[in-house]
Amino acid sequence: MSTPLAESTAPRTSGTPAAPRPRKEQSQRLKAWATRAPLLPALVFLIVVTQLPFAATLVISLFDWNAFSPDNRHFTGLSNYSAVATDPALRESVLTTAVLTAAVVVTSVVLGLLLALLLDRSFKGRGLVRTMLITPFLLVPVAAALMWKHLLYNPEYGLLNGTLAAVAGLFGADAPQPEWISTMPLMAVEAALVWQWTPFMMLILLAGLQSRPHDTIEAARLDGAGPWQIFRYLTLPHLRRYLELGVLLGSIYIVQNFDAVFTMTKGSLGTANLPYTVYQTFYEGHEYGQASAAGVIVVIGSIVIATFALRVVLSLFREEVSRG
Repeated sequence: MSTPLAESTAPRTSGTPAAPRPRKEQSQRLKAWATRAPLLPALVFLIVVTQLPFAATLVISLFDWNAFSPDNRHFTGLSNYSAVATDPALRESVLTTAVLTAAVVVTSVVLGLLLALLLDRSFKGRGLVRTMLITPFLLVPVAAALMWKHLLYNPEYGLLNGTLAAVAGLFGADAPQPEWISTMPLMAVEAALVWQWTPFMMLILLAGLQSRPHDTIEAARLDGAGPWQIFRYLTLPHLRRYLELGVLLGSIYIVQNFDAVFTMTKGSLGTANLPYTVYQTFYEGHEYGQASAAGVIVVIGSIVIATFALRVVLSLFREEVSRG
């Protein structure tokens, strides 16, 4: 026969109800939900605008669906992806996209670094120069492409041919009047994109230059280090993360660029990149399934690049926090 003391000290069995949750833990959970609640509308909006269309595109990519025969659509699995992978036009557009991205990103990073080094110095009118250099990045991409197509590249009244004629007139010669877009179409698109994206690279690298530890640079100068040695052994290692960030963000945009190719060349003369090929397949070929499959491939490639970009951004934040 058990005593009341033994019953009170006996271990609680599984059928015994659990103790009520502490009020402190409940208040913390309510506070956490109160903090997150204002973000729920933005999250719902983001899902509706981005994730639902992507899910619909993913579903359509699994069907053989032509706009001219909508009643004959049927499920084909991954056949659209195999068709996209074996399409010679798509393979050529992949190569064009790689060349366009590499040329624009590398050139804009180099020019942006030179401009950032210039603006890192103190001189009269630096604020005005910085504002003027940022202006190309603030233009609408279609407007920038139209400006380059008509104001610069036009063979009859374009600024480039007008400058050639003016220079040749000084020497009493006849200047050539080339058609820039037809003679060098891919370089024409690349020049317009470099002009628009160099300010973006300049801003990122200028932020990196202004976050350098000045005491280390002054110590190096006192030890007899020259400008080139300081740039090579101190500035470049410090700018490595900023260079990576600029390259990754620029690559994300250039891979998805459609405005310049569509506005300047209509994808002709070997300038059709991946987004323009998707546009041709969808709106001109009316092959909804293949166009959706190609679009999914482009999105997955962009997500891979964006993942690396986010890692670089997080590493920059960690460095700044540890430094502070």
